[in-house]
Amino acid sequence: MSSPTDEQHGDATAPDPRNTPRVTIRIEEAIAAAAMALICVITFANVVVRYLTNASFAFTEEISVFLLVVLTLVGAAAAFARDRNIRVDFFVLKLPAAARFALELAGMALSAALFAMVAWYGWRFFLDDWQYETTSPGLGIPQAVYSIWLTVLAVLIVARIAGRLVRVARRR
Repeated sequence: MSSPTDEQHGDATAPDPRNTPRVTIRIEEAIAAAAMALICVITFANVVVRYLTNASFAFTEEISVFLLVVLTLVGAAAAFARDRNIRVDFFVLKLPAAARFALELAGMALSAALFAMVAWYGWRFFLDDWQYETTSPGLGIPQAVYSIWLTVLAVLIVARIAGRLVRVARRR
């Protein structure tokens, strides 16, 4: 895939194979598609039941929110791997190539640091849920079942950023 910068300047060249992730992004795509499908099914079922019975499955919101968080974090991992993460590059594009390269590396390093902190605090959050045996409000299952995924997916994002960082550094 070409970078967003290339697309802005109309560069239609083939993607650089050194910029392609070694581990396929199809894993994240499959997880995202499954999460989205489950959210749609759960929400549709809740709407139908509410319409027919005038009652709601309130516990379905708990599952939908969890799946939405999974969808968001898996999408972020894929975006970082593809170099499609959100950024404002108006001023960066006006800089010389060496400065753009340095800022790209710095941005990725800061992003990795941010998600490493999310992973660390997510782990602490999971340990609290585990230690105090917190249960979810809707279904009453251990909250740790949900909170562990914050850490796992934040580590996935850090790994995707690190892979992208290595590919960009090699390209130079």
